[in-house]
Amino acid sequence: MKTRIMLVLAVLIMAGCASQPDYRQAKKGGFGYTESKLSDTQYRVHFKAKGSDKGKAMDYAMLRAAELTLLEGYDWFVVTDRETLVDKETVQATPTAGFSQRYARVTECGVLTCRTSYHPTTQFETGVFVGGSQQSEIESILSIEMGKGTRPTSATSFDAREVRDNLQPKTEE
Repeated sequence: MKTRIMLVLAVLIMAGCASQPDYRQAKKGGFGYTESKLSDTQYRVHFKAKGSDKGKAMDYAMLRAAELTLLEGYDWFVVTDRETLVDKETVQATPTAGFSQRYARVTECGVLTCRTSYHPTTQFETGVFVGGSQQSEIESILSIEMGKGTRPTSATSFDAREVRDNLQPKTEE
């Protein structure tokens, strides 16, 4: 019974984690976007994600830059600096050894009835984990400067409405 409850809780927790959208505001250094105001027209935008999809992380950083530009009442932004950080970690479990106590169930049946009893047994267990898993995090960081009116013609300037419209996550209808 206890095992079933633990299994149900584990499935619910995983389902809850899986239901979070990729594009969201980060909480307490977690995954999602954050920004820092540097001056009235300059911001640094961070987007942190699981995995190693550099394009997706950069798109979401650009999307946040566009949203922020529009929220602040500006029309366009220029990316003055761009950085992408990929952090990969390989997780290996160490060999384990130890004792565990379990209960053996013994059922004895006579002519009219059966009797079940439980007896404690101690077992020595060892295990070696072969392989590992790799966890990756990626973070895109943009420094932007916002402006109004005619957009500069440089390759690093972007129309905020156009970027927002092209990059915002599509919702199912």
